[in-house]
Amino acid sequence: MSESATKEPAAQEELGTVVIGGGLAAAHCVHALREGGYAKPITLIASENEVPYERPPLSKEFLQGNKPAQELEPFPAGWYADAGVELRLGTTAESIDVAARQVTLRGSATVGYENLVIATGCRSRLGGRNANMDGWDLPGVYTLRSLEDSRKLKEQLVSGKNLVIIGAGWIGMEVAASARAAGVEVTVITPDGVPLATAMGTEFGAHVAQLHVANGVKCRFGTAVSGIGSDPRKGLVVQTPTGDVPADFVLLAIGAVPNNELAEAAGLEIGTGVVVDEHLRSSDPNILAIGDIAEAYNTTLGRAMRVEHWDNAIRQGKLAAATILGRDESYDWLPYFFTDQFDLGMEYVGDRAADDEVVVRGDMSAGEFIIFWLRHGVITAAMNVNIWDVNDHLRSMIGKNIPVSTLQDSDNELTAL
Repeated sequence: MSESATKEPAAQEELGTVVIGGGLAAAHCVHALREGGYAKPITLIASENEVPYERPPLSKEFLQGNKPAQELEPFPAGWYADAGVELRLGTTAESIDVAARQVTLRGSATVGYENLVIATGCRSRLGGRNANMDGWDLPGVYTLRSLEDSRKLKEQLVSGKNLVIIGAGWIGMEVAASARAAGVEVTVITPDGVPLATAMGTEFGAHVAQLHVANGVKCRFGTAVSGIGSDPRKGLVVQTPTGDVPADFVLLAIGAVPNNELAEAAGLEIGTGVVVDEHLRSSDPNILAIGDIAEAYNTTLGRAMRVEHWDNAIRQGKLAAATILGRDESYDWLPYFFTDQFDLGMEYVGDRAADDEVVVRGDMSAGEFIIFWLRHGVITAAMNVNIWDVNDHLRSMIGKNIPVSTLQDSDNELTAL
């Protein structure tokens, strides 16, 4: 008998779960899989040379030098090794072959999968209302989405320098507070009338504006930016209809765009992000999407939504794992987020609309208050500012019809409501 006739056939490689992304959602997905008893191979592919990390501190504690990079990791590098999770860091996924269930990496290597989880997050917007902005790529102009971005920005936080921030959303205002703490002169420029106008409305936005002005931030609201220039004598200048604003460095904080390209090229359904059901499965049942890129159907609210927040990334990572493990769980929680700026700490829960009625409980000028949003008398969202250990109570009040006078009266205990 010939050698070829007696040779055993090669064992077929066992397929498991491949996760593309190196953020909080990806980290919690693989952790929950292993904690849930998943024994098949897990591969995590991340374009950055960093163990998966959380991003909120990039504009706050890490940028201020109060939290080292290692503390941003929800699970240390050793955990992945001990759990048998293959980390492919500094590796870019180039394409997905849905028919072959295969991911092609830069350099033409391939990884097969039984389940694929896309957690590619967002990148900074270099357009929007500032579309085709001249000078966005000049030296000294920064964005903030990654740990490396935050490291570079932190090097510029030198007392006496001038920072101009274009945009007044969460990242812009958090960086403004961090920069002022370092003694940097800060100017915020936005076409909106108040900061955080789209996210939180004018009442809270006006309060944040007053807080920043009181801490020395120069605010130019209602001002558009036409471009960024470089002057041999003045350095950078941010160009506006009312004149140039000089800057030693500039932060572009005008929003984020989901990294949908990989999913779209694979033929998955795309809306504002990768469209997924309440279990986070995409139009291909073997592919899930989580975190910032997932336009997921929320069973509590009865509609699809895309949420770019820390809490959602953690929860969706765990839900994706539950789906892969065959558990009957769904996307049913309300959006939650928080911020810290100067001496303001805030938590928000719910789903407000721009035309919801605003009800304030407490004295905003004293800096400790709660805001409720109501639609047809029903609470849609709530926010506690410098009042702690109440957010769970506020969460339980969403969907309830409580008279405005009762909400406003601080003598009425929240637990009783």
